[in-house]
Amino acid sequence: MWSAASWPVNLRTGSLVLRPIRYRDKAIWTAVRNRNAEWLAPWEASNPDPDGQLPTYHQMVRSLTAQARTGQALPFLITEQQPGSRDARLVGQLTVSGITWGSALSATLGYWVDAARAGRGIAPTAVALATDYCFDELGLHRMEINIRPENRASLRVVEKLRFRDEGLRPRYLHIAGQWADHRSFALTAEDVPRGLLGPWLENRPRRD
Repeated sequence: MWSAASWPVNLRTGSLVLRPIRYRDKAIWTAVRNRNAEWLAPWEASNPDPDGQLPTYHQMVRSLTAQARTGQALPFLITEQQPGSRDARLVGQLTVSGITWGSALSATLGYWVDAARAGRGIAPTAVALATDYCFDELGLHRMEINIRPENRASLRVVEKLRFRDEGLRPRYLHIAGQWADHRSFALTAEDVPRGLLGPWLENRPRRD
């Protein structure tokens, strides 16, 4: 369950580390996002208010950090530790949001990965690592991921991890300027008695 010690937290497996997003990450985060602008554009959240704007980087971090402190979200950056170095390269972002306690014990997970590092198993490894933490350490029962039907790369992530396809949600989120359909995928703790990470690492294709 949630406690004051639940955040901040770093999660690690091999060279991959999930760590909290920080104000001082703005320059590198912006550089990676700008380099991936075309890659991410079709899947980007947008504001349905024609006069509205998305939050700035600092507004985003402030909001996510406040949610993390009260057990409503886990805002991580996905990083890779460089061999023989203390430096870590930013390769993406993963956020567990909408955490609901009480009788639901559920959350929603979203992520993006640098196009230059796509196809190497980073996204499924990060999703498995975060989901195991939520199930095993926080006691959550259900994790949900919602994906555009056209987003083949993200569909491969939930396929690899064997998330259950729970069907289409018409016009679910405002994406790239319009209300967009999403497919909903989920796992409950009973679905993965051995966790997600261990079996994924044991069976992942060599090229990942």
